[in-house]
Amino acid sequence: MEATELRENEANELRAKLEAAVEEAKAVCRRLEEKITESEKATDKAIGVHPYEATGIAFGLGLLIGMLATWCRND
Repeated sequence: MEATELRENEANELRAKLEAAVEEAKAVCRRLEEKITESEKATDKAIGVHPYEATGIAFGLGLLIGMLATWCRND
């Protein structure tokens, strides 16, 4: 009988710890979503101010990644 009560207590403690961890993870996700939204707005603003530069940078990065991917396949 005592062993069963101990296991139930341990299970309840573990459940409480898990619930606390889940709540903390949810809070971290909310903060991360807020930061991502802020970054997204800043990026949209920067691209709106400098559209040609943004297009050139995107093209250059795509070209570089493509060259590196092709180079790695040939080895």
